[in-house]
Amino acid sequence: MKKLSVFFAIIFAMMGIVRADEGMWLPMFVERLNYVDMQKMGLQLTPEELYSINNSSLKDAIVGLSNGAKPRGFFCTGEIVSTNSLLFTNHHCGYSSIAALSTVEHDYLNEGFAAKSFEEELRAEGVSASFLVRMEDVTAEIFSVITDDMDYMARQKAINEKAKELEEAASEGGKLNPVIKGFFEGNEYYMFVYKTYTDVRLVFTAPQSIGKFGGDTDNWMWPRHTGDFSVFRVYADENGEPAEFSESNKPLTPKHHLPISLDGVQPDDFTMIWGFPGSTERYMTSFGINYNVEKFYPVVYEVFKAETDVMDEYMKVDKAVNIAYADNKAGLANTWKNFEGQMKMLRKNKVAERKAALEAQFTEWVNANENRQAEYGDVLGTLEAMYGQMAEVANTLFYPNFVAQLNPMAASAEFIEYYGTVTSKEVSKEDKKAAAEALQGINVEEMFKDLDARVEKDMLIAVMNIYGKKFATEELPEAVQKLLKKQKGDWTALANYIYDNSIFSAPESIQAFIEKPNAKKLEKDPAFVMYNALREQMMSVAPAYRMANIAISEADHKFVKGLREFYAETQPEKVLYPDANSTLRMSYGSVKDYQPADAISYDYVCTANGILEKYIPGDFEFDAPQRLLDLIETRDFGQYANDYGELIVCFLSTNDITGGNSGSPIMNGKGELIGLAFDGNWEAMSGDVNFEPTLQRTINVDIRYVLFIIDKFAGATNLIDELDIHKAMPEPVRVEEE
Repeated sequence: MKKLSVFFAIIFAMMGIVRADEGMWLPMFVERLNYVDMQKMGLQLTPEELYSINNSSLKDAIVGLSNGAKPRGFFCTGEIVSTNSLLFTNHHCGYSSIAALSTVEHDYLNEGFAAKSFEEELRAEGVSASFLVRMEDVTAEIFSVITDDMDYMARQKAINEKAKELEEAASEGGKLNPVIKGFFEGNEYYMFVYKTYTDVRLVFTAPQSIGKFGGDTDNWMWPRHTGDFSVFRVYADENGEPAEFSESNKPLTPKHHLPISLDGVQPDDFTMIWGFPGSTERYMTSFGINYNVEKFYPVVYEVFKAETDVMDEYMKVDKAVNIAYADNKAGLANTWKNFEGQMKMLRKNKVAERKAALEAQFTEWVNANENRQAEYGDVLGTLEAMYGQMAEVANTLFYPNFVAQLNPMAASAEFIEYYGTVTSKEVSKEDKKAAAEALQGINVEEMFKDLDARVEKDMLIAVMNIYGKKFATEELPEAVQKLLKKQKGDWTALANYIYDNSIFSAPESIQAFIEKPNAKKLEKDPAFVMYNALREQMMSVAPAYRMANIAISEADHKFVKGLREFYAETQPEKVLYPDANSTLRMSYGSVKDYQPADAISYDYVCTANGILEKYIPGDFEFDAPQRLLDLIETRDFGQYANDYGELIVCFLSTNDITGGNSGSPIMNGKGELIGLAFDGNWEAMSGDVNFEPTLQRTINVDIRYVLFIIDKFAGATNLIDELDIHKAMPEPVRVEEE
């Protein structure tokens, strides 16, 4: 036993006390937890300049990007860089808006866009920009409504009701958007109060051959040569308050904006990133990791990869399809490659084994005390059993779900309620008539907006063939067996039959049905029959899956509570940080290279020379504008070159980030913008579950490349003139007199 304890001690030493570059920290605790370390590393700002609720501070330049006036989370981060609220974020963060604004005649995705005046800026409909006003600890208020005799569901209900009450009280009559989030698996609660602006406009985007250079092939990879940025602006009413889009709105005057440094980066330079990381799972157990790697990630990877492969075929040859499917394809492709990387690197980096070592040490600590054993003795066993239960039903839940989401099955789902009402013997004639009339409210045109029948049909064929390989014929719902039998067991033939014979494959036939609905037609429609059979298959296992999920949530709450006690007793010097949950966080680190494998070493920067090396004329991912190529070949970089005359495109840092941090500002010790964070590296794709200090890097687009594209490539000097640009004067050369 003593040798075993020594082994665990070594494991913990390897996992380490929290490093300076590990952790996504809450800004209100920066002074108490991080400030001394940050100063030692190169920070030159005071705590008050970083985070203040009474005075202008760095936090006031950080923007959460989302949809709607009351967001509870953010898909990306932006930063304010001028007194007129010019906002920088990533190209892939603005991608949805750019695609929505694009047409075949005005193809901003492929041709780019640059507004020369406020009047030319384009409304990014649906996008909102939220500024944090303040955050506060509401743990005591939330826990005041919880009693020991409550079960998990009653506890959650009480928490949600109290949170809603506190949020309403802090909203100032709807002027602000308060959001309460749980931390450490519901062991602490904090309220974040935002002011949300809904008038956001597109100002600049480079062609996607710059903003998305390298495509899916280079995604998550280093070296990287992607100019991943876009530019928006936040508008307000005449009083600087949030307002719906109006021609009379004016650019918001921000409380703070970030100055920009052209000094570039050197190894070990201090770096700081602020933003809204979406989610991490640093306290996930080995059981959760194994479930994801073996059951959940493979399904999503397989289906999403098949769908994007189909999209690619048509997007490469049809400009209209490329615009229509660009946003959807980008999201699916990013997800499947992320999951592919996590599957590989969680295994390669032996994260489950390292978590199992922690769990064994935790168990040893629990068993050494009767009170701890009573409270935490069953928690890991519960997690193991419940993840096992989810694993048993995963395929039966996930694969039918993905087929059901495709047209025409997805379209047929809109008519489920109507069918249930008109075929019920317990519903009055008046209610049946009302159900038929309610169909008029279905917006068929919107249902088919931006869909291409060829793409939809081929995706259905691809995914149904995947589905068909996962189940023996006798395991399929009876209705599916009958449909398949008519097609002699051929899943491609069945997909074609459904698409070619369903009412729900075309807007015209759906509209005709709405005008003259008939339940018997639904009973014979192959897509409607297929959808109901898939739903039946999913519902056969959904209760078990749902029950396991609830049990896991409850057990995770207890496990993290116990883990914090364990660390407090055994490693009191260890400072724990909460998982990311789409709330404002700060991470800090330094510029650094890395060595991913034996005899391989990656530099901390990459230059525009790599664009020429990767360039493939006409390629879907590696084409580049001729003007950019000319500027690089003639080395016409202007003031944006480094001291050696090279144009740095991207650089690496050790900052701890995840999804949602896309677009986050990376700053130097003075709080000056030096780049935009946009990706992580392939070798550390396990980082959301376990930080990998020797491998984990943030990939940042250098701010000098951003300005080079705006200025030298696009000639949008009006935007350059808005910026507060700093560049250190060279040290004078002193000659000693003899």
